[in-house]
Amino acid sequence: MFRPKLPTMPQPTGIVTPPAVIEPTTITPGTPTAPAAPAPVPASTRPTIQLTPGTALALVGGGTAVVLVVGAVLVSMLLAVAITGASVAVCAVVLRSLLASGTRRR
Repeated sequence: MFRPKLPTMPQPTGIVTPPAVIEPTTITPGTPTAPAAPAPVPASTRPTIQLTPGTALALVGGGTAVVLVVGAVLVSMLLAVAITGASVAVCAVVLRSLLASGTRRR
């Protein structure tokens, strides 16, 4: 009763091809060849980025601005959801009150 029942694997239907036989091959050692010399790497034509105190300050300021803007957007979205939930709750209470008072008058 408490043992799980394992399903049986269904047998294949249709044309079944036998598995292919793979025969091992023999490896014959050859004469060792010298490794080829690596090709010279061309020098990059792109300029390297030099981080001066002014650019570092600009990067920090830009990152701070991005974090503040994203935080303000997320907080405003959370506030919008909270206000919507509160207004739906108030509407539900008003509708419940109206429906309850309608049944009392009869």
